[in-house]
Amino acid sequence: MSTTDNTDNTDTNTRPGLTLGYTTTHPFSRTPLTDRASVQHLLTTLLDPLEPFFSPGHARVRLPGGTAVRFDQTASEVEGFARPLWGVAFLLAGGGEYRGSEWWVEGLRNGTDPETEKEGEYWGYPADNDQRMVEMCPLGFALAVVPGIWEGIGERGRGNVERWLGNSINEKNMPNTNWLWFRVFANLGLKKNGGQFSQERLDADIKHLETFYRGDGWSNDGPEGIHQMDYYSSSFAIHFLQLLYAKLAGEDDPENAAEFKKRAQLAALDLLHYYDEEGRAIPFGRSVGYRFAMVSFWGALAYADVELPAPLTWGMVKGIVMRHLRWWQTQHDIWSSSGTLTIGYSYPCMYMAENYNSPGSPYWACLAFICLAVPETHPFWTSKEEDHWAVSPRIKALKQPGHIMSNLGGHCMLLSSGQACSYPMKGTHAKYGAFAYSSAFGYSVPTGLFTLEQYALASQLGLSDDEGESWKTRRLSTSTLETRSDGEGALPVLVSLWSPFRDVHVKTYLLPPREDTPNWHLRAHQIRAEGREVMTADGGFAIRSSRAKDGRMLGVYDDKVTHEGTRPVLVGNYDLATPAGWADGREGAFGVSVGAVGVKALEGDVIVGDQTGETKKRTAMLVNADPNSNLIEGRTTIPTLQGTVRKGETVWYVTAVYAKPSGEGVERREYLSGWDKVPEVPAWLRKEIAQ
Repeated sequence: MSTTDNTDNTDTNTRPGLTLGYTTTHPFSRTPLTDRASVQHLLTTLLDPLEPFFSPGHARVRLPGGTAVRFDQTASEVEGFARPLWGVAFLLAGGGEYRGSEWWVEGLRNGTDPETEKEGEYWGYPADNDQRMVEMCPLGFALAVVPGIWEGIGERGRGNVERWLGNSINEKNMPNTNWLWFRVFANLGLKKNGGQFSQERLDADIKHLETFYRGDGWSNDGPEGIHQMDYYSSSFAIHFLQLLYAKLAGEDDPENAAEFKKRAQLAALDLLHYYDEEGRAIPFGRSVGYRFAMVSFWGALAYADVELPAPLTWGMVKGIVMRHLRWWQTQHDIWSSSGTLTIGYSYPCMYMAENYNSPGSPYWACLAFICLAVPETHPFWTSKEEDHWAVSPRIKALKQPGHIMSNLGGHCMLLSSGQACSYPMKGTHAKYGAFAYSSAFGYSVPTGLFTLEQYALASQLGLSDDEGESWKTRRLSTSTLETRSDGEGALPVLVSLWSPFRDVHVKTYLLPPREDTPNWHLRAHQIRAEGREVMTADGGFAIRSSRAKDGRMLGVYDDKVTHEGTRPVLVGNYDLATPAGWADGREGAFGVSVGAVGVKALEGDVIVGDQTGETKKRTAMLVNADPNSNLIEGRTTIPTLQGTVRKGETVWYVTAVYAKPSGEGVERREYLSGWDKVPEVPAWLRKEIAQ
């Protein structure tokens, strides 16, 4: 690591900044995580690089990147200021210290003062549905828990904050989503300090947020009719803020506080299935660019003094958090050269970004540091780390989100019923509508609207009516979670109905892995092409497409020395007609690099035919996906089965999907150890197909 002086032309002071060079490693990755003090230090490695990007009056933070979002530039810079405050507030509330904590006190004073507008510090009052409302949440929380901020802004500052944080948000419209919690905390922060707030508005918002509750501990990110249960339902917003509310407002509102804790107990036994033994979380849904915020729920349990449900222990909860942070320490490409977080997941990536992801947006990740507000005497900190998978079932069906969770074959995976974002979103079909999501391989998003290479249909079935130029996948669906038996015990199954075209209808069955074939899951699709002919492409997981020794594109699979490569040949985007790049669907296609992924067509096993009795056959190949389409790997290939369904036909396709990631103790020669042991199509599904 090297440091340099960065001089801001608008400021006569020279302020130090972090510069990462070709061979340097971010301090975040060089902090051994063992105890509370080490996590405190880890937070400072996130905060220190922000210093050069503060405005002179510290009310705004303009982070490198310069990318635009759907809201104005001032709101973007308010976001850059407010989101790191989550971490600062947690640190200070837990008795810690940070050398720059006064930056946020000064910034709050200047940002809410209309007289600083000429100096470029004033934030401006929010309009309806304004991004500034989101950033009021960490401001309100910080006011509630950090002694000294309210006094530190002075009498004039307190009046400005009351008007900006309370009056303005209480008079404006807000989206009917988790945003309502942000207004709750704006009022709560003022209430805790004796400022002007609206108890009526606070109570009304809490009451309305109750309509989002669906049962079993789960809340939707919206009202009835919306099926969107992602990390916003847990760690990013709803569960997280319910627990903070229970802690801060428990004396005034004991009934809701007790209910929120009860829901957290129920949800905890579901949510633990999203985190694997290596600390990876399953990326699913929008805003996964908030990265380690995905683990925030667990620290909030400790902060709110929730009694853990059996068989969870505080050692297991601590293990989930610490392993997760350690995994992110291995992701060295998440930083800008200035040491700030970038937009992306395991590397900078705008393809996956939402239209509200500004350069400061990733600092919602600071929610993960809620554990620092937990006293050092709490069993969260005094317990030894434990593995929750020692007591957790490896397969579990989750009714409310419509997921089947699996931890077999070296990774956590969820099979999805096909949720849908309630408003237009870039790549929404990939973020919610894919069939499977993996902690090891991540999901892929489209980079464009032309050919499979740009659509990057990882874990999706695409259908095309224009000879493969454009593709449609599952986005809106009607789904059920069922239980089937094949003589060896009950098995959860997801069934979804969806129509990529008005006259093409698909029924999809998703079957989780089994103990005897842990690296495989099954998909069965009944496709009714009533009004048009369609090409089909059923993709497996995406995997790194470069060789370990030199980074060049994978060659033909080498089963003797390197134990990496593909079968059939991975061809370039311009060589798709190469015969060597195609194989019979029964033989399948696979890619081997950081583990192995693949697909095989099993419809021949159940003698699937069309109305003429002709057996339908698919071909196997590897899609050379556009770079930066996958969240975790910048260069990927996707094993894919392709076929054609003629107009008027009804066809069944049965796809076996293989996945075995690399991991500690897994040798390269073992990546394909389960490839030849394909699961059998269960009898009940054979019967369903034969009808």
